[in-house]
Amino acid sequence: MTELSNPELVKTVVLLATSVTIVPLFKRIGLGSVLGYLVAGCLIGPSGFGLFQDPSNIVHMAELGVVMFLFIIGLEMHPERLWAMRKAIFGRGLLQVAVSGVLLTLIGINLLNLSFPVAFIAAMGFTLSSTAIVMQVLEERGISSTPKGQRVVSTLLFEDLSIVPLLAFVAFLSPESNNSAHSTNWAGIGVALAAVLGLVAAGKWLMNPIFRMISKAHIREMMTAAALLVVLGAALAMEISGLSMAMGAFVAGVMLSESAFRHQLEADIEPFRGLLLGLFFMGVGMSLDFALVWHNALWLLGIVLYILGKAISVYGVARLTLLNHNEAIGRMAIMAHGGEFAFVLFSAATTAGVLSADLNATFTAAVIISMLFSPLIVLLLRRLSKPNTP
Repeated sequence: MTELSNPELVKTVVLLATSVTIVPLFKRIGLGSVLGYLVAGCLIGPSGFGLFQDPSNIVHMAELGVVMFLFIIGLEMHPERLWAMRKAIFGRGLLQVAVSGVLLTLIGINLLNLSFPVAFIAAMGFTLSSTAIVMQVLEERGISSTPKGQRVVSTLLFEDLSIVPLLAFVAFLSPESNNSAHSTNWAGIGVALAAVLGLVAAGKWLMNPIFRMISKAHIREMMTAAALLVVLGAALAMEISGLSMAMGAFVAGVMLSESAFRHQLEADIEPFRGLLLGLFFMGVGMSLDFALVWHNALWLLGIVLYILGKAISVYGVARLTLLNHNEAIGRMAIMAHGGEFAFVLFSAATTAGVLSADLNATFTAAVIISMLFSPLIVLLLRRLSKPNTP
């Protein structure tokens, strides 16, 4: 038998074959494409057939799918529309993060016997919902541009912003922190602010002239290259400044939302966004360690408490901010899980000595399982609720 000269090509074929087989099947039986991608990743990951042994590399690359998703969402939001949503972003968003964080921290301390620093980190990991999953669900149901969908997006934006102060707060929880660690990093804040202002300025005065010049050259692939450059450049600028890549792409999208090239940009980015977002979900599925889940099965039942606590807080905040019952149920269904920013937070906490490597692995598995449950929760509540529940 001839030895394979290009094993990476084999992996690529397996990846594509698995996705085009399982994802349409899950979509057809009503479980949604997200769960299909997650299950496909579980099957070919280290704990499944072992065809991929390092899912972290796939997840890091595929995070660009989330970045591109936020760019497309930004293209659909004019600055005036975003300004009109400021109360929803910093009002309902802040309230949901605060209520969820407090409730889940208390669950960790009182029911799971965790110390305060560990309980707080675990709670905030579950508080930050998966932007990728929620946006995919909104898009599949065709409500991402409706008022209900935009209210969910506003909360997701605040949650994305929350990762910045949370990462800074990890230093205060570190057992090895000293006085210098507690001093305010004004330089870092200045760099982040300068990056945001620079991105806004570039979007307002630089991007449109560049796209106009490229369009006059009539080279189709250069427009695609320019679109990718805008998205990835904005993401890189935000990452270097210590902010979220997705937030950089979103700001770039908003700055170009009134551009004459908006529809062309969206058409150029869409194919890359869909493929990379699916790859991201598969990478998350590959990251699930079945052996760890088996050995910590009883302890991991605690994620049910986190999911219930998150669901209660999402519903309660929605009702408190005068949303109707059906919309509150819909928000609860699609946001009662942890998200990809939890992995970033847990990793930073482990580096700072707040979490042990074992706790990091266990909490990461718990978040992944909650992400697996999310489409099932949506499906269940849709079957139990009225047909018009979002």
